Amino acid sequence: MATKKKTPASKKAKAKSATRAPARKKTAAKKAKPGVRPPPRKKTAAARKKAPKAAPPPPLPKPAENAKARELARRIGDLLLDKKATDVVILDMRGMTSYADYIVIASGESDRQVSAMAENVQVQLKQEAQPLRPISTEGLETGQWVLLDYDDVVAHLFNGEVRAFYDLDGLWADAPRVKLS
Repeated sequence: MATKKKTPASKKAKAKSATRAPARKKTAAKKAKPGVRPPPRKKTAAARKKAPKAAPPPPLPKPAENAKARELARRIGDLLLDKKATDVVILDMRGMTSYADYIVIASGESDRQVSAMAENVQVQLKQEAQPLRPISTEGLETGQWVLLDYDDVVAHLFNGEVRAFYDLDGLWADAPRVKLS
């Protein structure tokens, strides 16, 4: 029995390409005849559906003033200044966040000072005629960033470098602010 000699794959590919018709050369675009206009372009669906732009919606009204929260924020700021806090700022967050009406931001020189500022705020607000206790506190052990949550007022107490790193002032740059000194 006679066997067929097998050809390598590269020879088969060459043999097949030899039987194909050569690739056509690209031709230049047809030149337009003088005096003859090309047909108009079809409008896209987006161009057909363009409607006249409506005026932007009016700005939302500022929510009602919360006098208790404003006074609490001011009181927290004053208590922080008693413990030599620096850069004390009160941000009016009404209408911007759902979790607080005011945010108090302050800095301390060391972890110990930041913890002392937080403890002073907690102790003084507990000893008032109507004692207040925070809903939550975070960071008292480390003193790098302490958060005191008094429902409508949230206080962020930072060590200097940590405040610069997280830059809450820049995050809420559009919020009205009151700087205490």
